[in-house]
Amino acid sequence: MERPIVLITMGDPTGVGPEVIVKSVNRAAVQERLRPLVIGDTQRLRKAVELTGERLAVRTVARPEEALFELGTLDCLDLALVPADLPFGRLSPVAGEAAYRCIVKAVEVAQSGFAHAICTAPLNKEALHAAGHRYPGHTEMLAELSGTPEVSMLLVAPNLRVIHVTTHIGLIDAVERIEPGLVERTIRRGHELLVRAGIARPRIAVCGINPHAGENGLFGRGEEPQKIVPAVEACRRGGLDVQGPLPADTLFYRATRGDFDLIVAMYHDQGHGPVKVLGLEAGVNVTVGLPFVRTSVDHGTAFDIAGTGRADAGSMVAALELAAEFCPKA
Repeated sequence: MERPIVLITMGDPTGVGPEVIVKSVNRAAVQERLRPLVIGDTQRLRKAVELTGERLAVRTVARPEEALFELGTLDCLDLALVPADLPFGRLSPVAGEAAYRCIVKAVEVAQSGFAHAICTAPLNKEALHAAGHRYPGHTEMLAELSGTPEVSMLLVAPNLRVIHVTTHIGLIDAVERIEPGLVERTIRRGHELLVRAGIARPRIAVCGINPHAGENGLFGRGEEPQKIVPAVEACRRGGLDVQGPLPADTLFYRATRGDFDLIVAMYHDQGHGPVKVLGLEAGVNVTVGLPFVRTSVDHGTAFDIAGTGRADAGSMVAALELAAEFCPKA
């Protein structure tokens, strides 16, 4: 099978995105699995090469079809949006606008059928908002730009995969939003992704909302039987291997020891906390339900070290490799 083409968006150009990109693509193991094309700024990437000491040439292409995908050379679809004197490590609406335009272009190229996946370097939400783009993050932006009505966030860390029923909303709002249809669709999206990745019959565990998954009505107001149990039962009738609702305080440990292939978390911190304890430097964020594969690093722009060349590329390497793994096999 031919290596999939993975678009890499540069993220906020004043953050560590350019550095982790040049560090990650300049590895034979990554190049053997995929063909990378950066959507960003050639001069910024060359500056990152200089900062990191990588032996890598950056080549400008005017159209995606001009990319050569040669080891030792990084192709960049240059949008020319970053001033040469824009400093690293400082919040900037100019940087926020550049990050947004990279995403818009990547979605356009992916939906044209040229590329198989998008892998995103981190953006800064405050900079994004300062540029006039009021999105909670990449996930919601990608959904809107691709015309996708509903997506799920999946986080991957060593020995752990967690898909979320709700994400960037307050806890009270999350509990209100959770309902059987949404829980069932989230379970099925996660199941389909893992099947595509080669797990024929994924073992899925669903978290409860309340402590001890409600403990038969002792905690909460009946959320588990009302909001979660109908979804689990519907998925079981459809032949899926699903258990729950189960107590979240022990479920993540059970998954890391190999009992389950996927956990379904009900809200942001329930799922994010365990993943980031296990794999902040090697974690990967996946948007499930888009018309293309999308993965991302699971860290921010790290303004405190941006421009020093010290950024760890482990999460970007993992995100690129996972993008290739989730691409359709043909």
